[in-house]
Amino acid sequence: MSAMEDTQSVATLIDSTTSKIQQLQKAFAELESHRAVTLNLKWKQLEEHFHGLEKSLKRRFYELEDQEKEYETKTAKAQEILEKRKAAVIAKEQASLERLQEKRDAAVSAIFNALEKNDKTSLEPTIVTNGDQGGAPFEEEKPPDVLASQSNIEDLKKCSENGNVEVKSHPQLVKLCNEMDSEGLHKFISDNRKSLATLRDEIPTALKAAANPAGLVLDSLKGFYSVEVSNQDGKKDSNLLGLRRTCIMLMECLSLLLTELDVDTVSNLISQDKERAKAIAEEWKPMLDDLDVDASNGNSLEAHAFLQLVATFGINSDFDQEDLSKLIPMVSRRRQTADLCLSLGLSEKMPGVINVLINNGRQIDAVNLAFAFELTELFCPVSLLKSYLTEASKVSSPVKSGNSSPTVLNEVNERELTALKAVIKCIEDHKLEDKYPVDSLQKRVLHLEKAKADKKRATEVTKPQPKRPRANGVVGYGPHRASTNVATADKNFYVRSTDRYPQYVYDRPYAYTGPTDNHVPFGTAAYGIPAAGHANYFANGYPYQAPYLH
Repeated sequence: MSAMEDTQSVATLIDSTTSKIQQLQKAFAELESHRAVTLNLKWKQLEEHFHGLEKSLKRRFYELEDQEKEYETKTAKAQEILEKRKAAVIAKEQASLERLQEKRDAAVSAIFNALEKNDKTSLEPTIVTNGDQGGAPFEEEKPPDVLASQSNIEDLKKCSENGNVEVKSHPQLVKLCNEMDSEGLHKFISDNRKSLATLRDEIPTALKAAANPAGLVLDSLKGFYSVEVSNQDGKKDSNLLGLRRTCIMLMECLSLLLTELDVDTVSNLISQDKERAKAIAEEWKPMLDDLDVDASNGNSLEAHAFLQLVATFGINSDFDQEDLSKLIPMVSRRRQTADLCLSLGLSEKMPGVINVLINNGRQIDAVNLAFAFELTELFCPVSLLKSYLTEASKVSSPVKSGNSSPTVLNEVNERELTALKAVIKCIEDHKLEDKYPVDSLQKRVLHLEKAKADKKRATEVTKPQPKRPRANGVVGYGPHRASTNVATADKNFYVRSTDRYPQYVYDRPYAYTGPTDNHVPFGTAAYGIPAAGHANYFANGYPYQAPYLH
């Protein structure tokens, strides 16, 4: 009300300006009559000045009125949007409560049905002697969750003893698991590497035939770090790389098996092997200090295997979360990274991890993790992708065609082409076409690919054809045959494109700054970004949804 009153009073004062000017004119005329010299010229100047002030005040007043109305309109719209959002949140909360109640009712119903089906006479009673009653025995009742856990464990033991486990495509898997033959399992997977997708689906079922599935998987980790091969040479050893990928796959398959069981059953099943798994993890941890540039590109098999071991056997509480989170950038390009972080309980550390990736020029990995952990409001995907292309163009800008060799120019164009394809793939994966159209990016890709093809054709035309001796001994031009590399098949021992994000080049080396006071080679200060509270995830209970192929 006071604002409206002030507005009305200002309008009244502006309207009275004309009458005041007239009064001033009369006073000026009276003053002029007492003077011998005329003042007409001076009055005209004064009159123009006051009329100019009047117009300026009115214009400014009308502008302020328009701005006030616009502000009131925006405020009303914002209030309306807030009311709608509040109603939507309330509706979602109500729907969540209803679903939760339905699940509770279903769980209670299932428990009662299970208790009714399990007749007390069919259960083996536990006889306890009561000394106060003259040694009269009585039956000790067990809670339903204990009974269910024991039942699940007994079912696994029966499957192992009776051989009732069946897999359709590769029945040999069941036999190898039943015999606890880890070496044979490795060899079978290697021999059938063309069917890895099917194998990965069947191994969790086949592990049920093992007397100790967790022990079998731990046995399979033998040789992950070969004594004869260093970390640097291991990158070139196709057999060792294949063994390491198989180890990771077997640990993931064990996690899939454990997700089918309840928490108590999982705890009982792996409790005897937890200490052994912890000992292996502590033995592997110092090995991560020697990781090469492959780790900085976010595709380290060694770091992935260590984190998978910790997650599968639920021993993350035995390691510092800060140390575990520093390993995430080493595996950020692998598709299982988000699931690993959830299983390890690192959700609160993800803002800091994403910042590390951004600061080291790995915006695409940052976008993938931002979507996985619903942090896109904190880290804008479109801005990150544009900055990635901007940095790629900065790297290419110093190179000019006039002072650089064709080889260098080809490498620069190839780097830009790779960056463009990676950004387009990221946009399509996360459906960002509306916010970041790919038309201009695709045109640039076509232009670079055409230039690349033209250069290749020009090179082939100018390349001299080798002379070959003819049958009559005369040296001449014989038919040219493309050379083949027999070792190519061995190098491609495992197809690697499906277990990580598309290949792209990072131009800046990855490193943490700060003191290195532990085994992790990239020391940094603790992440200081507060994050919303997340529920703790049981390390063996999170289902891995991303397909893993070697």
